[in-house]
Amino acid sequence: MTTGRDHRIDFFRGLALIFIFWDHIPHNPLAELTVRNFGFSDAAEIFVFLAGYAAVLAYGKIAQRDGFVRAGIKILRRAWVLYVVHIFLLAVLMGIVFFANSHVETRDLVQEMGLQYFLSNPQQALTDELLLRFKPNLMDPLPLYILLLLGLPLVLPLLLRGCAVVVGVSFLVYLTAPYWNLAAQEGGVWFFNPLAWQFLFVLGGAASLWAQREKAPDLRPLTRQPVFIGAALYLLLTGLLALSWKWPQIHDAILPTWLGEQLYPISKTNLSPVRLLHFLALAYVAAKLVPLSHWLNLWAARQTCRMGRYSLEVFCLGVVLAPLADMLNALGGDTLAIKLISAVLGVGMMAVLAAWLDWNKQLNATAQ
Repeated sequence: MTTGRDHRIDFFRGLALIFIFWDHIPHNPLAELTVRNFGFSDAAEIFVFLAGYAAVLAYGKIAQRDGFVRAGIKILRRAWVLYVVHIFLLAVLMGIVFFANSHVETRDLVQEMGLQYFLSNPQQALTDELLLRFKPNLMDPLPLYILLLLGLPLVLPLLLRGCAVVVGVSFLVYLTAPYWNLAAQEGGVWFFNPLAWQFLFVLGGAASLWAQREKAPDLRPLTRQPVFIGAALYLLLTGLLALSWKWPQIHDAILPTWLGEQLYPISKTNLSPVRLLHFLALAYVAAKLVPLSHWLNLWAARQTCRMGRYSLEVFCLGVVLAPLADMLNALGGDTLAIKLISAVLGVGMMAVLAAWLDWNKQLNATAQ
């Protein structure tokens, strides 16, 4: 079994955090560069898959070294920390949105962020917050991750002993997602259906275990690897279709009506099979094309990797910065220059936070 750290995982986690931040700033021009514009999946799939990868990699080693009970306790402690962070972050987010909304006249940030429910029914909203049912915009990923971690102590031993069986059962659960979901506020349901997204989390964990095994490298050229060719063709076709969404007349001309009826809607809530397949194809092609080499030593790559290593803290900062960036854009007249400045400045602040956390960790290690 190999134990070396694959820094590409950190890089893509950091890149997903940047994409999530940009996608959550309304009318952000840099959001046109994120993965959601070139296919059916987006940064959420990257985030959940790599969360499963990192969780099984970290806690799997603890389980093998110290036993499953100790690993399970650590997982539950992490879930509790995330729960507390979620409550605190939501309180901070509401304060920032209410503050920003009082300074902006061109749009209603409270409505944009989905906070009307709190204003109209604060007592029930607070109860729903504690039960993970009140999730304004930007806050959906954390409750999902908390729930996935709560199930990991049960799944991890099975995954380490029979990976294929766990993936198979997870897939069967995924198939039930269109028929059941958890309740949210005001009679709604979770935006990320846990029954669907758990499959991607489990696949990430399975990929982590597979990556640690000693394997003979496939020396065939990529053009002679059928899986790679199929994945690349799927990415090409879905990318062209996604680009055509910007021009409805072209889209309607190239897509037969019967196929559109079968394809749409492409559910993000239930992780539509075409979304799932797009992400898996993207991950496979990226793993084949992106080498583990010196490019990771470039300055920009190092900053992105560092953000990926501190994904929770950086994600929380991104959630707070998104409405502030929207406020800055509104106060600046929504010009292209101010939109670019706010988007780049936010990423810079996320990178600074990651650098500070890394420095603080090294300082503590030196002190010990």
